[in-house]
Amino acid sequence: MKNLILVALFATFTLTACVVSPDHRGRGGIVVSPLPAVVELGSDPYYYQNGYYYNYQNNYWRYSNTRKGPWTDLPRSHWPKEIRYKDRGHDQRRDRDHDQDRDYRPGDDRH
Repeated sequence: MKNLILVALFATFTLTACVVSPDHRGRGGIVVSPLPAVVELGSDPYYYQNGYYYNYQNNYWRYSNTRKGPWTDLPRSHWPKEIRYKDRGHDQRRDRDHDQDRDYRPGDDRH
């Protein structure tokens, strides 16, 4: 009898660990796969993988099952480590110069 009670308790705790609960917006729990370590974006800020669209805007990632939304925040654990741009190869010097200008202070002799 004691073994039966222990098995029932173990099964109860094990099964509750597998339950997916709705998120705070009331939708069912959706599981999206993490983005690869390096994501390469084109001229638009969208990336498609495994049935989901990912949008990178204002240094933040969101995902949706359609390109029009609604968008949900992507957990930071799913973000890529690096973002590359396909169409910016010819602008690399301009981007590098822009980064240098960001730190420019009047009276600085670098320029």
